[in-house]
Amino acid sequence: MDLLFLSRLQFAMTAAFHFLFVPMTLGVVVLVAIMQTFWYKTGEEKWLKLVKFFGKLFLINFAIGVVTGISLEFQFGMNWAEYSKYVGDIFGVPLAIEATVAFFLESVFLGLWIFGWNRVSKKIHLISIWMVALGSNLSALWILFANGFMQRPVGYMIANGRVELVNFTEFLLNQYGWVKFFHTVFAAYVVGAFFVMGVSAYHLLKNKESIFRSSFKLAAYFGALSSILVFLFGDFHAKDISKFQPTKFAAMESVWETKKGADYPLILIPDEKNEKNAVEAIKIPKFLSILAAYDPNYEVKGLRDFPKEDRPPVLITFLSFRVMVVLGFLFIALSFLSVYLSYKNKLDNNLFLKAMLYSIPLPYIAMQLGWIVAEVGRQPWAVYGLLRTRDAVSQNLNLNQVMFSFFGYGLVYTFLGILGFYLMVKNAKKSID
Repeated sequence: MDLLFLSRLQFAMTAAFHFLFVPMTLGVVVLVAIMQTFWYKTGEEKWLKLVKFFGKLFLINFAIGVVTGISLEFQFGMNWAEYSKYVGDIFGVPLAIEATVAFFLESVFLGLWIFGWNRVSKKIHLISIWMVALGSNLSALWILFANGFMQRPVGYMIANGRVELVNFTEFLLNQYGWVKFFHTVFAAYVVGAFFVMGVSAYHLLKNKESIFRSSFKLAAYFGALSSILVFLFGDFHAKDISKFQPTKFAAMESVWETKKGADYPLILIPDEKNEKNAVEAIKIPKFLSILAAYDPNYEVKGLRDFPKEDRPPVLITFLSFRVMVVLGFLFIALSFLSVYLSYKNKLDNNLFLKAMLYSIPLPYIAMQLGWIVAEVGRQPWAVYGLLRTRDAVSQNLNLNQVMFSFFGYGLVYTFLGILGFYLMVKNAKKSID
């Protein structure tokens, strides 16, 4: 085990753990804001109870997410100093704006929302939770702008051995960043929807006439819309990847030979060692070219056209992408089934309710797989085409230091994970009827 591998493993561990909390923050806060809007408009007591119930779960999740996010950023100076030195002038811009504008907005109004019950007017209190939702989404926007630059660098020049930002407008209009933002945020909304549906299903299993029927119905409609938007922006994102990161696209689909009018095998097993696919079956003619560019005769680049040192790991990228896509279609199906049963007032099937309860982890898994595709598929580059990952690691580290921080992070995050899970489960099981 070398220093580079352990540094990458540490960052993967901490980023993946932090990203368990981010999607729920983005998704559930919007649902809580909608619930509070219904209470403001109708005055119905059930909506107030649901706001306070899911608001508490949101706050637990938010608190742990903030702690893990702050510690995650330390690694840019600890393990990735060469990266910070080379592209810090650009990467630091969106992170600074996120902290001073978006997170400040989010945290200030969150404080007003937490402590403003019966102290400010209902209208101001409602506005505060919507501002929290806005701040959360703006935070995601700036973080994904930073990641978008890592995936497709724009608006820069290289001077004095460093990358410097010369066109902020081009940076802001980076197509890759915007499509990635919408794809990621709508996926987070699916996480929030399935969380609310799953918790509501738990209470409906105990009491079929519970007020959680209302939260389930709201989350079902929210999840159905969000899952469709995830699919649409995921399709747009695939086109960007094909255009700007052809090696990643080839790894996602395990394409080894360049071909115009490329077919799409529904059943495929990569053989990375021999640079081919061991199994290709049930091919849809020219469908891969359509997926890549809406053009049935589009030329899809194969991995053999790129030097081995420029190719990402194929098997993990391919499997992560395929499983993510399958889960995406499952979310569409379950969301629309939930809408149908809610509309027909038939939320009394125990098997269905148990399925929705046990589906809570699935969107989390899908989002983790999406980030594996994004980050592993970008390798061997830390910044695509500009900086290799092996050149981004800190030069003054030794293996013992990284091992110490790795196990330190592991212990702290294990404690936070157990605490967060315990608090979430404990409060999610409480009845409010």
